Amino acid sequence: MDIRRITPEYAVAPQIEPTDMATLAAEGFRTVINNRPDSEVPPELQSDTMRAAAEAAGLDYVENPVVNGAMTMDMVIGQGAAIEASEGPVFAYCRSGTRSSIVWALSQAGTQPTDDLLKAAQDAGYDLGGLRGQIDALSKG
Repeated sequence: MDIRRITPEYAVAPQIEPTDMATLAAEGFRTVINNRPDSEVPPELQSDTMRAAAEAAGLDYVENPVVNGAMTMDMVIGQGAAIEASEGPVFAYCRSGTRSSIVWALSQAGTQPTDDLLKAAQDAGYDLGGLRGQIDALSKG
């Protein structure tokens, strides 16, 4: 599992396995957000299976599927709400971690400078520079 910490309270990764949930709990995460639609994964990685594994490990589980190329504000708002509601560090995953990074950055617009959001993502290996205008617009929103 390739955990990439964007902030001390938020990390992302490419697709994980149900067996990774115990490791996430041991690492101190409290909430797992699945940003991958079931249509992209085989049955053994679909949301019902991942939810059961997360809950068995004592983790809160949030399903917020982000459709590649069709992100909506509801998805961004849902990500932000899940982060805000968590009682500790949040771990999110998708195919590569990029969508989980994008919805994080957009959901955090206005909470800190755009440059800081972009740098945090860049330091974790995700170049979100193309979102600068969107983050700036949401910051003013």
